[in-house]
Amino acid sequence: MSIRSDNPIKKTNEDTLGRSKAAIAFAKQIKGLDASEGLVVGVLGPWGSGKTSFINLVRNKLAKDSYPILEFNPWMFSGANQLVESFFIEVSAQLKIKDSHLQEIGKEFEEYGEVLTGLGWLPVVGPWIERFRLLGKGASKILKKKKEGTGAVRKKLTEALSDLDKPIVVVLDDIDRLSTQEIRDIFKLVRLTASFPNIIYVLAFDRARVEQALTEEGIPGRDYLEKILQIAIDLPVIPPGVLNKQIFAIISDTLDKVKNTGPFDENKWPDIYYEIIRPLIRNMRDVRRYSASIHGTVQSLEGQVALHDVLAIEAIRIFLPDVYSEIAKSVEGLTEMSSGYTDRDDPPRLKASIERIIQVAPEHDELVKDLIKRVFPAAERHIGNMHYGPDYQRKWLRERRLANESILRIYLERQGNDKFDAFIDAERAFSLMANQIEFEKFLRGLEPDRLEDVISALENYEDEFPVKSIVPSVSVLLNMLPDLPEKERVDMFALDTRLVVGRVVYRLIKKMPDPEATLQAVKKILPNLNTLSSKYELITDVGYREGAGHKLVTEEAASELERALRDEIRAASASKLAKEYELLRLLLMVTRESADDEPDLNLPNNYRLTHSMIKNAQSKMRSQSWGDRAVKITPVLAWDVLIGLFGTEDELVRRANTARSHYHDEKGLYELVDKYASGWQPNRDDD
Repeated sequence: MSIRSDNPIKKTNEDTLGRSKAAIAFAKQIKGLDASEGLVVGVLGPWGSGKTSFINLVRNKLAKDSYPILEFNPWMFSGANQLVESFFIEVSAQLKIKDSHLQEIGKEFEEYGEVLTGLGWLPVVGPWIERFRLLGKGASKILKKKKEGTGAVRKKLTEALSDLDKPIVVVLDDIDRLSTQEIRDIFKLVRLTASFPNIIYVLAFDRARVEQALTEEGIPGRDYLEKILQIAIDLPVIPPGVLNKQIFAIISDTLDKVKNTGPFDENKWPDIYYEIIRPLIRNMRDVRRYSASIHGTVQSLEGQVALHDVLAIEAIRIFLPDVYSEIAKSVEGLTEMSSGYTDRDDPPRLKASIERIIQVAPEHDELVKDLIKRVFPAAERHIGNMHYGPDYQRKWLRERRLANESILRIYLERQGNDKFDAFIDAERAFSLMANQIEFEKFLRGLEPDRLEDVISALENYEDEFPVKSIVPSVSVLLNMLPDLPEKERVDMFALDTRLVVGRVVYRLIKKMPDPEATLQAVKKILPNLNTLSSKYELITDVGYREGAGHKLVTEEAASELERALRDEIRAASASKLAKEYELLRLLLMVTRESADDEPDLNLPNNYRLTHSMIKNAQSKMRSQSWGDRAVKITPVLAWDVLIGLFGTEDELVRRANTARSHYHDEKGLYELVDKYASGWQPNRDDD
């Protein structure tokens, strides 16, 4: 893929703006003018409007009719003296290589330039510069010409030019890019040499810029121009339809070879184009700048960001860099959702960040508001009354929209982040959820430390969970629970692993249409589960347990499921119970919730079971002092629960001492048992 450069066109078949006809007409107009006393013509247009391309089309027509065409690039020289000297040297050199007929005129140009610049333009310093120049160029020759005076040399040059069959065309382009003083020097040079016969100067510049540079001491630059230019053409305005066609063609051509451009919403594209992109593109130079930029950006993002959003934000980055800079500072304000249907509870900094984005470019404030509306809808509440619920963040993540914080950071930082990486894996996992074997194979193939994040990211597909995936995917997720490593929680309010998985399981099961369908799904899932703890999680989710159940089946059905589970727990061997990751919850379910006609729970005196119960009773108590970011973590035991299960504290301690002798590597756990046995309670003692 070759990126379109900013080079002007050179041939008629490259003219996509339909200016060839106007260029040919302008060339004919030049040919029809009387150049016996010289001519100065202008091609006028704003910066980037295609003046050089237009001149190239004019040049083609003149060249076909055998007009000698010379170029002088004023960018290469600075200062009036150097400019004049270089002009005559350049013109002379180009004339000498054109053909033998023009070589003599080239020599005359060179001699005239030597005499003219040999006079020394700069006071005081001029003569010293002149002496050094004389040493390098042949003092006797130049001194001889100086004695003759400029008049004689000029007369000789004039006579030579008068004998030409066709005028010489001298092109001076990009004048408007020069400094103010350099623009003035160029026009002084033109005035100095414009009266030579058969010399046609073609000057290309932005009228407003040059008029501003030529204005001095109350004399308008426009009046100055009118005295110099014989004719001028203002470049034809590009019809909107033609420019739109060119923009679309170049965008398409630019992205054609990019392997993965990312999601593209055809319904959103028209609004983004006409409200954000199109108003910022004024000419073909802007189109080419935009094209070169989007190619590199889209290719580097590798499809991770929605293409229509990228095209919008790239236009801002290129043409409104101050706005883009504020956007990069305002990720939170652009992506954070409101907590309700008003922004009353929003931190003031969020709205302030959006206001800064708009205020930094007051002449484009409506365009920037449209950008927020189309690309960052979560922030629209700060400039209007539109509010989006939290579920939209999941939707925007699935669609790779910049409205989602993770996606926006990928665009700004050009690298992935943990949340997005987890989402990418969740996206793959979601596609496999209906196939129990493949779904489990994929999840177990991930790094264990990332599993929880990937499972949590499945919530982004809540609205799209197919019913057929419920039984296989819930079976896999619940069977994986005991194998998921418990992550360190920096935030004391962060969900633990069990709740993370439970949230996804609940969102899957609630997709069933009614309680009976849910019950049938549960009955299909239960035989697939490897542990009693996983069965407990499932039955709790669909049941009526206070603070945990979601009442997805009838109360009678929930009661029957729980009773059946209690029977399984009583029947389980000590070794099987010892392997359960939710052992205490299972045992409490039997001891506290059994009906009168159910048998009592008999806990065998087994050191493995005792150890598992104590270990399962251990947790971490997190506390945080007011105004302090540090979270204090204190190991604790559900001591009273253990006493209740073992009958007495003495029995608990006795069995714990038996188990201790088999688990020498669990020294800290049994030291905690000793602390409790000695009367220690968390929050009651300083140690």
